[in-house]
Amino acid sequence: MSGTLGTSNPAANTLTTVYTVATGKTGIFNISVANTSGTPLVINLALAASSTPNLSEYIEYGTVIPGNGVLERGGLMASSTKNVVAYVSTANAAINVYGYEE
Repeated sequence: MSGTLGTSNPAANTLTTVYTVATGKTGIFNISVANTSGTPLVINLALAASSTPNLSEYIEYGTVIPGNGVLERGGLMASSTKNVVAYVSTANAAINVYGYEE
């Protein structure tokens, strides 16, 4: 599979799984988070074994995205069944995971 692997407009203050790597595959991908509001938001992002990340699984924590700003993380890789999990302070985040699985 290639192209868009997962998208989400998560609810505020809720852990949300945006993408899970297919069983037996490796995911190579980028994550884009667009703040669709004029006010800042805070995001936590994890590459986690479950939908509830351990502290050691976070790749962004407490990162502020300015109003109408974008956070891009590229060149990421995750093994079979790993999850991209997001937590945002407001419901104004458009999260896209794009890349491929092999």
